[in-house]
Amino acid sequence: MQRVQNQSVSGTYVQVIRHNEVCKKLQLSSAKLFDMVARGLFPKPFTLIPGGRAVGWLEKDVDQWVLDRKNAQEAA
Repeated sequence: MQRVQNQSVSGTYVQVIRHNEVCKKLQLSSAKLFDMVARGLFPKPFTLIPGGRAVGWLEKDVDQWVLDRKNAQEAA
């Protein structure tokens, strides 16, 4: 599990989480996560280093996706 932590100008921390941690957090298989991203059901990751292969998600975006799913279910 790799976490990249940066401090922004405002003093809040930004957490970048990698593919394996997103799978673990959402309790999804790697294949299912790739499928959801490809179908537009989950946010696309961003490249961590320009020209590199490593990608990640902002943890707050993953958390927001979970909350949005919960709110949509409650509204239905």
